[in-house]
Formats: sequence, C-alpha cells, structure tokens
Amino acid sequence: MDDSRFPFLDGVAGVLVDGSGLVLDCTAAAEQLLVVPVRALRGRKLRDLVVERGETLPPEGGNPSSWAGRVTVRTGDGRPVPLEVRVLTLRGAAPEQRDEARYMVIGAPAQEADRWRQDQAFTRELFLQDRVGLAVFDTDLRIVRTNTHLLPYTGVPSTLPGRRLADFLQPEDAAAMEVHLREVLATGQPLAFGEELARTLVDPRSGRMMALSAFRLQATDGTVIGVTALFTDITEQYRSRRRLALLHRVTAAAAHSLSILDSAQQIADALVPDFAEVAAVELATPISTGEEPVPGPDGRLLLRRVAVAGPPGSRPAIGETVLVDEEGRTGLSDPAGQTWAITAPLVARRVLLGRITLRRERRQDRYEAEDRALMREIAGRVALALDNARRYTREHRAAIGLQRSLLPPAVRSVAAVSTASVYLPTDTVGGVGGDWFDVIPLSSARVALVVGDVTGHGLHASATMGRLRTAVRTLADLDLEPDELLVHLDDLVAQLLVESALVADVDAESSGTGEGHPGRDAGSQDETAEPGSFGGTCLYAVYDPVSRVCTVASAGHPPPAVAYPDGSAEMLPVSPGPPLGVGGLPFESARVELPEGSMLALYTDGLIERGDGDIDAGMVELLHRLRGVRGLDCPLPEAGERLIAGLPPTRLRDDVTLLLARTKAVPPADTAVWTVELDPAAVARVREDATAVLTSWGLAELAFTTELVLSELVTNAIRYGGGPVVVRLIRADTLTCEVSDGSATQPRMRRARLTDEGGRGLYLVAQLTSRWGSRYTASGKTIWTEQELPH
Repeated sequence: MDDSRFPFLDGVAGVLVDGSGLVLDCTAAAEQLLVVPVRALRGRKLRDLVVERGETLPPEGGNPSSWAGRVTVRTGDGRPVPLEVRVLTLRGAAPEQRDEARYMVIGAPAQEADRWRQDQAFTRELFLQDRVGLAVFDTDLRIVRTNTHLLPYTGVPSTLPGRRLADFLQPEDAAAMEVHLREVLATGQPLAFGEELARTLVDPRSGRMMALSAFRLQATDGTVIGVTALFTDITEQYRSRRRLALLHRVTAAAAHSLSILDSAQQIADALVPDFAEVAAVELATPISTGEEPVPGPDGRLLLRRVAVAGPPGSRPAIGETVLVDEEGRTGLSDPAGQTWAITAPLVARRVLLGRITLRRERRQDRYEAEDRALMREIAGRVALALDNARRYTREHRAAIGLQRSLLPPAVRSVAAVSTASVYLPTDTVGGVGGDWFDVIPLSSARVALVVGDVTGHGLHASATMGRLRTAVRTLADLDLEPDELLVHLDDLVAQLLVESALVADVDAESSGTGEGHPGRDAGSQDETAEPGSFGGTCLYAVYDPVSRVCTVASAGHPPPAVAYPDGSAEMLPVSPGPPLGVGGLPFESARVELPEGSMLALYTDGLIERGDGDIDAGMVELLHRLRGVRGLDCPLPEAGERLIAGLPPTRLRDDVTLLLARTKAVPPADTAVWTVELDPAAVARVREDATAVLTSWGLAELAFTTELVLSELVTNAIRYGGGPVVVRLIRADTLTCEVSDGSATQPRMRRARLTDEGGRGLYLVAQLTSRWGSRYTASGKTIWTEQELPH
C-alpha cells in the first residue's frame, strides 16, 4: 500500500482489514510502528495484536464502523505501544454483507495524537483571539484565512479571503507591509514586531499603527506554501511614544536659543507637522524687549503673533494682534472647544506671556484628552523657557546699553583724524563682552586712539571696561608716551586683581565656603570667579598731524592695520607686550610715519577669529578687505560696514569692535617755530613775531590774548626753566601755543594772596585760554595752551 502520495499522513499507520478482522494489507508506516513486515501481518487477526483494550472497544463481532479509542499493541520486538485508533468503513461494503466489508484501521502513537490535538486547539483558539489579528497569505500574498480582528476599524471588508492588502489599505501602507512579507517568503527569516502604519482606502486619516510579525509556512517536503502574519494594534503605545518624543523635541527647541523670536519660531516648527497642521505662537508685546507684560485696565492683554508654522496657504500672518483675558481666551471665537484645535496659554511664575494655538485639518484625527494634557505640559515648559529668554533679553539690553553709554560717538572728526566705529555684541549666554574703544584729543592737535578687550562677559565686563576707559583717559591727560601709559594701566589692573581676590576671600568666608570649610569640595571650582576677575588687552596709539608720526604700544592686543592712499595695506610692526595685569615685562613703542589720508584700523580679536582659532588667517582676510574698501575710497562708516560684512551677531564667539581713523595733516604753513634767547628782552620780540604770524593766518583778533599768554609762559621759562626755550604756534581746529624749556619741573597754578607780588601768571593763562596743560619731553617739558578759533 503506497502512502507517499499523502505526506500529511506521515507517521500515521493504516491497516486494511476485512469483515472478519483479518489483515489484508498495511501501510509502510504500520510496518515501522508495529515492527512487523507486511507479509507477516497479512492473514492475522487484528485483535491478536492488541494487548490491552480500552473501555470503548466494541465487543467481538460488533459493528466497528463508528468506533474510535485507545488500545495498547505489542510490537514485533516485544514492546507495548499505546495507540490512538479510528476504524473507517470503506465505501461499497454494506453492514449486512460482513464477509465482503472492508475497513481501514488508522492508528498513531498516543503522544502524537495528543500533540495533533493540541496543535488543532492552538490554531482554533489563535483564530478566535480578539487582541491579535491573524492572516494566512499564499505565495502571491493573497489572504487565505484570517480572523475577524485583522484591522478592527472602519474600511476593512467583511470578507477578506482572496483579497490583497492593497484592496483595502492605502497603496503606500500596503506596499510597505508586502515588502516585509515577501522578504519572509524569500529568506525564511521571521519578522518580529515591525511597526507599520495601516490606513484604509475609506478612512485615510492617521490610521492605526500595527506591530507586524510574520513567519513562513512550509509543507512536510519543504515546499513554501505561504506566510502567516500577526497584526497587533499598538496605536496607543505608539502615540504615547510620539507624545513623549514631541515633549522632548519642543523642550529642546524652546531652549535652543535665548532669542525670544528665534525660540518662538523653533517651537512652532517643532509642533508641525507631527502634532498639528498649523501652529502659531502669540506673545505679549513687552516680551520682545525683556519687559514683563502688564494687562490693560480691562484685565486683557495684547498679544502679537510672532511665529507660525505650516503650509503657506493655510498658516496665519505674522504680526497680527489680539486681545485675550488672563486665561489666554479672546472671548469671541476661541478654538479651545473645537476637537481639531487647541489653545494653550503660556504662563510662567503666574504671569501670562502669550499662548500657542494648534489646528488640524478635518481630514486628520481629532485632538484627544491625552493630546490636550500633553499640550498643557508643553505650554508649561515653553513658558518657562520664554520667560528665561525674556529675563536674559532684559539683562542683555541693559549690558549693551551700559556698554554703549560708556563708548564715544560712532563718528567723530578732530584735527588729527576722522573716525568711525562699529560694535557688534555677541549673543552668548554670558552676555556682551568687554570690548571698548576711545578717541581722546591730546595737546598740540594730536589724538590718542585706544581699543581694548576686558576679560569676561556681562554687566561685570561692561563695568570693568568703564573703569579702564576712565583710567586711560586720566592717564592720557598727562600726555604720557604710549608705552609709559600702558605701564601705569598695567599697575592699576594688577591692583584691581589683588583687591578682587581679597573681596572674593571675604565673600567665601562669610558664605561658609572658604578653604577648610566642611561644606566645600576641595576639587571644585568657584562658579562665581568670573564676576570678580579683571584683566584684558589694550592698544594705545598717538597720532601727530604735524609730524604725521603714529606711535603705538600694545598690551597683548593684535596690531593695528593700515591702508595707505596707494591702495596697499599692512599690519603695523608692533611688538605686543603682556596682557594687562600680568606685570613684570616692559612695553615697547613703534613709530611709523603715515601719509595723509591713510586709514588706520584698530580692532578686537572678535573680528579676526573665525571659530577655528586661526588669527593669522583672520589678519590676512582683514588686510584683503582693507585693500578693497580703500580702493573704493568710500566714507568711513560705509567702510566699517564692509569690513564686518558676513559676521552676523548670532554666530559670533566674541564681541567685534572696529575703530577706523583716516589721518589728516597740518600743513607746514600752519606751524611757526622760534628759538628764544635766555634774555628777558627777547619776550618783546616773541610777541611781535607771534602777532605777525597770527595776522598772516587771519587770526589778528587773537593777537592780544596770545601776546599775554606767550609773555607769561616765555618769561617763566627764561626765569625758571633754563635753555633752550622754544616757542611753537599751530593752527588746526584750535590755536595752540607751546613753550618748551629744559626743566622737568611741572608748573602748578595756585591762588595768590592779596599781599603777594606774583603767582598770578598761570591763573591768568587759564582764564584767557580754553584749555592748558604741560607734558614731559625728552629734553624737559612743554607748556601748551589752546584758544578757540573765531567763526
């Protein structure tokens, strides 16, 4: 009996018997199970093989056509084997024709029968599950069998066998699932919990998220006959993960920048398109300037839309305003009650800052209670971030305002130079830096150009910058040489450092965090060290329009650049000394003669640093730009804008300060110099010569005052100073009178008593002139006065 055509009967023994119970034939599986060859079985009574009969075994001679049960048979090698047996009546044998009847007795080991029964129960119960969708596909991915919970929502046909996924799912969703199923069919590698979106053709909204698992089906001979897929609806878990990810993404977007407008746009972009079709952020007007919003007399607050995100055709316009109550509602047609819209107020520290409005199209899912709870959590975090940005904006504006108030005018013109400046504050968390510059008129038509950079950022750096700028102006009033001035400035910074350290120690002891205190970690760093720190760099240059000589000294600062009238540019050969506050090393001055019309560029390191620390490359780029703007011969303000082009403040690592100065020259005809003999009689000749020069310059109305000033100064120089005595007149934006002698003793103005015969000379000089002073020279000193020119 050949059973190879029925592979599904593999392991099942079949014995053919006649009506009297004699074995006529058997299958190969019966030979293997009973361990008896077919020739030995033929002609034997089937009941002779049975050792133990079950209770349901029919009596001898009964009709076995409907009998099934368990028996124990003894095999050819003497082993008892429990069998599950079923007797089948073959067609054509009537019960009354027992001698001609034929029966097929099918038996299998009891363990195998139990396993088949378990497999059958497992398969039946699996197709009855209501939490797992089950589908069997053939090799063409057509559904062969499925339970009724494959996709439990609108749009799935009631009859699925014979259909493909694309018959009821969106094409892209069906294609994505079929890719996984074909891979399982081709490789035999099972798929476990692959997440795929399932949207039907009838309801193409957000759909359901399915966890797809699949395994290949094979026949006993290894032939691939299909694939089984299990679909688990994980929409709620998926949405929970998405909500949590959205919360993290929006929180990160809110903290992305300390710029309020930039943060608002980042927040709106983070909410679209995963959570909303359109998002709008509306903030109170004072927020952008760092102020706290205050409701009007009616208790309502004016909001302005500052950021939107969504498709261009459906998002609202930026800049529109709306009045809301303390809950962020308009009182007219607020969308908070709509299932496709959410409005969440932004409240931080019990202050309403604004609101966020979200809207979905009606083709999408409605907002659920979980979505509204999520939006309340998002609004709380966003409000805190925006309030922090508002506070930072207020402090940042205060620091910039303080810094700008301490700086000179951006554009200025004096006798020696015309200047223009550009200042770009950085937008770092620490606030603006301590960059500063100054243009200080000196005696004899000279000018001092200063640029510096204070350590640190924020209000402390601005305050320190103001102290150093005041110190430089005070030292410049003494007409010191640049290198000598930097020595005094360095000493001042060193003293400030010592005082700062003492104050820090006192503060640490008073707060209980000093050295040796049990609550202080020896390896930790003091986070408040920067507000008490001093130091920085400074460049000091003096330009004389008479000699056209520029003298420069540097305390750790980059050298100035100069663009010459012929279009060439170079860095001045300055040897930078140590930064301010280091001490112990001298400073060197460099003297360079500049043609009239040269353009000096003094700057801080923020201009030449490009984020990679390559300052040399930044200097080369600056020279290249200088050659370009000098060739255009554009005005200084425009030249400054061209030099800093491409440096947006949001990407600056440090403040950028640029001071441009175009040099002027005093013509030789506007200068007169005499050497005076050490004879009191020479004073009269000085007065005569000065009057003649002033008359030729058209300044005859200043002759009388000038004669009185020169008489007093020359007489004092001859009497107390010693030779040589030199007189110089300079006509620039003022009339300067200089008297130089060989004495290093500085004159001192005092109030003479009524009985004194002298001591009133310098007092008279001070009353007759607009400004006067004295400076040291290499051979003595020079006393100078200035008089305003007549209009």
